Amino acid sequence: MGRTLENTTPTLEPRTRTANREPKPSWLKVRFPAGERYQEIKGLLREGGLHTVCEEASCPNIGECFNDGTATFMILGDTCTRSCGFCAVKTGRPENAPDMLEPLRLAQAVRRLGLAYVVITSVNRDDQPDGGASIFAGCIRAIRHDNPVCHVEVLIPDFMGNWNALETIVEARPYVLNHNIETVPRLYGHVRPKARYERSLELLNTAKDMDPTLRTKSGLMVGLGETQHEVFQVMADLRESRVDIVTIGQYLRPSAKHLAVERYYPPEEFEPFVSQGKELGFQHVEAGPLVRSSYHADKQARLAGGIL
Repeated sequence: MGRTLENTTPTLEPRTRTANREPKPSWLKVRFPAGERYQEIKGLLREGGLHTVCEEASCPNIGECFNDGTATFMILGDTCTRSCGFCAVKTGRPENAPDMLEPLRLAQAVRRLGLAYVVITSVNRDDQPDGGASIFAGCIRAIRHDNPVCHVEVLIPDFMGNWNALETIVEARPYVLNHNIETVPRLYGHVRPKARYERSLELLNTAKDMDPTLRTKSGLMVGLGETQHEVFQVMADLRESRVDIVTIGQYLRPSAKHLAVERYYPPEEFEPFVSQGKELGFQHVEAGPLVRSSYHADKQARLAGGIL
């Protein structure tokens, strides 16, 4: 599983079950999304039949991002074939096959929004032979054709270990390839029952084998019952897999049906993750209560030595 860290730092054990008893701390409160630009983007998305993970996953940063004219697009429909305990996206068996015209509609929306940096993610489509990789690749190429100066980051699923599907995306040359590890291995059966920790690490490592120049990224949540040392170990495993950028944010419970928040981390407790990331050699570490893998993705790429 990669390098092993000695447990020389005090672990932060879950100390507060917050599920139904305590309000969110002040550092997690954000303004209700509103504004002219927010409404404009929502209208454009509906007009194009497009989805965003910002809406589907109830991201707390949606107001800021939409009003800044940015969005993380979610392709391949709105129904995920998996049922992770933390995710607000609808689960079940998708009724429709992937839309082959989705890349064209997405590229048109990106052009109309005048975006210079785009993040594309998807639901899991385990019902498809390639997991939807061909649509990912089509979106990358369509956006590049319509918007040559636009950088495209993709946040991809694990494709059930289908590395031919991964190669389809790598060959389309995204600017950043992101795959979230999400949590520590001890909690995988509870948090990501259909995923495998080792498979996610292998995906990230294999992507680097396919294209050593490709910038890779991963993210995880805290507040699900992990310890600080376990997070440090995941970071070491990611670095061993040659990941360049890592993001760490607070898990927020989407509804009473989802996993409970075991603990809210105050802002200062994210600082050791940044320090540890620098020591491990990541190009950039983004850690904080409201950090999400696609939030300020352009800034993360820039700080990692990418876009100017």
